[in-house]
Amino acid sequence: MNGEHKILSLRLAFLTLLLLPLLAATSRAQTAPGTPAPTSAALRTQIVMLGTGNPSADPERSGPSVAIVVNGTPYIVDCGPGVVRRASAAFRKGMTAFEFPKLKTAFITHLHSDHTLGYPDLIFTPWVMRRKDPLEVYGPAGLKAMTDHLLAAYKEDIDIRTNGLEQGNRTGYKVNAHEIKPGVIYKDENVTVKAFLVHHGSWREAYGYRFETSDKVIVLSGDCAPSPSVIENCDGCDVLLHEAYTQLGYDASKPDWRKYITNFHTSTKELAELATKAKPKLLVLYHQMFFGGEKDTEEGMLKEMHDLYRGEVVSSHDLDVY
Repeated sequence: MNGEHKILSLRLAFLTLLLLPLLAATSRAQTAPGTPAPTSAALRTQIVMLGTGNPSADPERSGPSVAIVVNGTPYIVDCGPGVVRRASAAFRKGMTAFEFPKLKTAFITHLHSDHTLGYPDLIFTPWVMRRKDPLEVYGPAGLKAMTDHLLAAYKEDIDIRTNGLEQGNRTGYKVNAHEIKPGVIYKDENVTVKAFLVHHGSWREAYGYRFETSDKVIVLSGDCAPSPSVIENCDGCDVLLHEAYTQLGYDASKPDWRKYITNFHTSTKELAELATKAKPKLLVLYHQMFFGGEKDTEEGMLKEMHDLYRGEVVSSHDLDVY
């Protein structure tokens, strides 16, 4: 019997040695896109794609919006159509950072409608759902005027909700709109946020953002044509989120449309060149644009990127988590 026990013990020890690499790999594995991330304190910074769409009304993709979540606090970049409902969907998947009262800090890259149609939603819906803190919003010149007009447009709603039977609080609908310039524009115990100018066609001001946390550096391009400032601010960052359109879509376009997209946006070829210089550890495509017909697909976009870029690249979808 002793001999049998020794043989069994040796087999168990051998099996443990075989499993150790697998267990270690599992512990190092990153959160798979599209699944809620762990809520452990060890994972301090997460990127949640609240919307990856563009002006086309794709029901599978809400308007552009990204949340940088640090220690359970969300910082929202852009607020396209559907932003609050996507945040609610993330909350239902177990991400407590998206409780309505926590939706109170946002950054706007530029004032195009597809990036701001969810702005009144972000102002009013969390307030109706009992947010008490004013919304703090940072963005380009014109943000204050937009904010003032929105609050004026909903003046009667505010009056009914505060003075009527709902007895709503008188602070949660208010907005502190901060019009920014390049440089560090925000800092708290979780994050330092730097704004930098990018080229987006005719816009006088369009911004990208660099988020620095205790464990990650994340750069978002916003909408832009290839901009050296993105390279400068990434410079080996952990994650670069960048918009893109396909070369196939460009080749299938008419001359007047080509003039527009080359001044406002970035092709896969241009992005491959940019990312090769920026050297992010992970490149995430968002605000993806397809206009080359049925052959112009997400798979085709990724193939174009893989043909030209040797780094790690993924194409994001709504509610993906990185």
